[in-house]
Amino acid sequence: MKLLVFEQHDGWGDEEYPTFRKGTRVSELKACTDDEMPHWFPCVIDRHDTFIPETFVIDGVLNRDYNPTELVIKKGQILTLLELVFEWLYVKDSSGKEGWIPASKVVSVLQ
Repeated sequence: MKLLVFEQHDGWGDEEYPTFRKGTRVSELKACTDDEMPHWFPCVIDRHDTFIPETFVIDGVLNRDYNPTELVIKKGQILTLLELVFEWLYVKDSSGKEGWIPASKVVSVLQ
């Protein structure tokens, strides 16, 4: 599915994370108090402070590969939807860069 960005999203800047492999330990998992991120939890993965969807962790371990990179997007960009998780989208931009954005910043477009 193609998505059109109608509102810029600056995310956490231009920080890129590695992909953490299934079985990696997740520590310092806490309840999230941010209303924009229900079902997401702040945590530490391999010494990286980040956020993770609650369903990606079982007994303190990743149950799937996970890359927490948040994309910076600009109004007018076209993105490809790869996954939807609790009101956040994992997308790919035209340069091939992948990352998370809030679903509230885009609309679907027909191609």
